[in-house]
Amino acid sequence: MILKGLQELKTFLEKPKKIVVVGHRNPDGDAMGATLALKHYLDKKGHKATVVVPNEYPEFLHWLPGSETTYRFDWQNSQSQRAINNSDIIFLLDFNALHRVGSDMQNTLEKYPNDFAMIDHHQQPDEVKYMYSDVAICSTCQMVYQFIEMMGDLDLIDADIATCLYTGIMTDTGSFRFRSTTSKTHRIIADLIDKGAENDKIHSNVYDANSYNRLLLLGQALSNLQILPSYKTAYITLTEAEKKRFDFQKGDTEGVVNYALSLKGIIFAAIFIEDKEQAIIKISFRSKGKFSVNQFARNHFDGGGHDNAAGGKSKLSMAKTVTKFTTLLSKYKTELETSYEN
Repeated sequence: MILKGLQELKTFLEKPKKIVVVGHRNPDGDAMGATLALKHYLDKKGHKATVVVPNEYPEFLHWLPGSETTYRFDWQNSQSQRAINNSDIIFLLDFNALHRVGSDMQNTLEKYPNDFAMIDHHQQPDEVKYMYSDVAICSTCQMVYQFIEMMGDLDLIDADIATCLYTGIMTDTGSFRFRSTTSKTHRIIADLIDKGAENDKIHSNVYDANSYNRLLLLGQALSNLQILPSYKTAYITLTEAEKKRFDFQKGDTEGVVNYALSLKGIIFAAIFIEDKEQAIIKISFRSKGKFSVNQFARNHFDGGGHDNAAGGKSKLSMAKTVTKFTTLLSKYKTELETSYEN
């Protein structure tokens, strides 16, 4: 865990400030839950806080309290730039390095003259003035809760803040089933429910909001599933043509990789998704046990994340990316065999 300058930050926040809260590119439930929860908290403290995210986020997160006030850097560039340039400090949430916001927004943030405060749980964070980094915590939303606790302000958590935090913890723990979910996580969840988070409605809003096309796309993904039993590995591919056939929308592939990991005997799973706009193959990795997909992604696919959940990318074709992936597995055969006992 890294705690840097938090007492100084607390003093800095004793007077009203203009604050921007930033999430990573392609924001997920944890990023949106954390940024919006922190915004609500800072507003209640008398600050003027604005959430800026690099690009669009899934429609199933648009219901989150305060979502309608969020700026998208790619779409509302002038408003985003104005908020950033006029701010006294920028909070960086759920990402560990400025390149995670995309090159355009990264260029803007690198010119920012004031200080950054980072709250994040990913490995190998960049150095900024104020830091709260802990790779052992399941989600940035749990860290925001604990940050508010450090500030002595748990009594300020209302139903909106609780709802945002619950959503991020729920989504980043796979509905509380991942190994990173601790007894402390459950105690925090209990407190969030006591403070107004309606767990049944949150779950329904996130997981029971599928479009017909999204289910068809899932069917296509599952039909593309390949299993490599000798390496306890399974992977899924989705091409741009397949996405287009089922009217792909942002967030439609969220969680699909977990279906591959759910197979009996599989401890390493991946999904390869063609992204014509960025001219890359986007990759999500998941694992069980000791096999670090964070290290695998860093070593081979220009990515990273957590030991059991990470992302990467490839500039090769789909076929060449999959060939590279499957060829690499022989180097990890022993690790994969001993990583996890079913």
